[in-house]
Amino acid sequence: MSTENEGHENDAVPSVPSVPTAPPVPAAAPEGSPQGNRPAPEVPPAAPTDAPTAEVPAATYQEGAGSFSQHEQPYAPPAPEQPPAASAAWPPPPPAVPSYADGGSPPAWGAPAHAAEPQPPRKRRAGGLVAAVAVAALVAGGVGGALGYWAADSNDSDSSGSTTISASDSPREFKRAAGTVAGVAANALPSVVTIDAQSGDGEGGTGTGFVYDKEGHILTNNHVVASAADSGQLTATFSNGKKYDAEVVGRAQGYDVAVLKLKSAPDGLTPLALGNSDKVAVGDSTIAIGAPFGLSNTVTTGIISAKDRPVASGDGSSNTNSYMSALQTDASINPGNSGGPLLDAGGAVIGINSAIQSTSGSGAGQSQAGSIGLGFAIPINQAKNVAEQLIKTGQPVYPVIGATVTMEEKTGGAVISDEGAGGTPAVTPDGPAAEAGLKAGDVITKFNDTVVDSGPTLIGEIWTHKPGDKVTLTYERDGKTATAELTLGERKGDS
Repeated sequence: MSTENEGHENDAVPSVPSVPTAPPVPAAAPEGSPQGNRPAPEVPPAAPTDAPTAEVPAATYQEGAGSFSQHEQPYAPPAPEQPPAASAAWPPPPPAVPSYADGGSPPAWGAPAHAAEPQPPRKRRAGGLVAAVAVAALVAGGVGGALGYWAADSNDSDSSGSTTISASDSPREFKRAAGTVAGVAANALPSVVTIDAQSGDGEGGTGTGFVYDKEGHILTNNHVVASAADSGQLTATFSNGKKYDAEVVGRAQGYDVAVLKLKSAPDGLTPLALGNSDKVAVGDSTIAIGAPFGLSNTVTTGIISAKDRPVASGDGSSNTNSYMSALQTDASINPGNSGGPLLDAGGAVIGINSAIQSTSGSGAGQSQAGSIGLGFAIPINQAKNVAEQLIKTGQPVYPVIGATVTMEEKTGGAVISDEGAGGTPAVTPDGPAAEAGLKAGDVITKFNDTVVDSGPTLIGEIWTHKPGDKVTLTYERDGKTATAELTLGERKGDS
């Protein structure tokens, strides 16, 4: 690294005669003279014109060459001590380090130098060694040990210079292991889309979805596409910027799941691998991908902070909520993340990001409030069952117990109502609950081994199963606890 001083003005010197055939030895600096930038010594008075002149060559440093060239003139004074024979070849080899590499500078351009006794060879400073040790330590601690560095010699200890290192900027030297967040994100992003939903009257919003299969089906939330499901326009944009029109195959309002299909789907679609949400444990790492506030291809990380969290969510556009026994995560989820994948550390989908807890309201839902570290995802096992129903028939199928329960929270259980919607019986005649002996006023406190504290909790648990599954209910009646086994029935559609 050059520290050459440029542009310093000096007194003019006499013209230089032609170069002699035998190269003279350059004069050495006086012993003990300080190195560094300093004014050139005064030029001695000119000798009489009839007296012989004695001038020394002016040394100039050639940038990039690492050596000095000499403008030579005959040298009258006694010659200084000659260098060892081994170095007597002409021209002399370039020095290992320029004489000013430690903070000094070469003689100013055009300034004469005075002959003096030679100076003993100077020891190279240890700045380079210190830099080399720092580089070794950093390389050993770098990502994959594959980072390259360059180092510069330090200036004098009393100067303000510093020794610096710089990472190589070659992208080919950065390798992302498959299990890292960067590796998972790089693999998943090409299969995640940003969904733009525009209703017939021009209103709409942005959400997220991901490739479900090679046929071009996209899995997302119902509330992302609801406004454009009937007469609006839907588009899906991939991370490479390519945009495709899409249409709704089916949607389930109660589950908050929808399936789209790309029109003119491209070849080579790569579906995201689906994990097993039943095997997820609290503390497992999570990666959320989506378009929060319209910022596509955003990746955030966190952990599973709770499982089986009962959540009743809605987008505020209707009086109907969706219910889920959700995965809770502290990965940052915001409006626009809805419908995007929640991945495990291996990159498999374990949930569909659906709702957030907001401080601006009393419930969980998609408001314009930002993340407070409480996000909720539909378990992928449930979402997969719903998606298959929608792809096959275009409508959802819900498991039911055949009883209407109250929606009040913190009632100590799910209370069977006195009557159903429109004055119908709260317990459906000949339904699963009726056949198990349940009555209006019973308080259901457990669904299999899961504690039930409210109606929404019970519904969320029921909907994690399929019609035909056998379950056990624990309930209280007149202060006594009893259990009942029943087989879940079914209800088709959202009406």
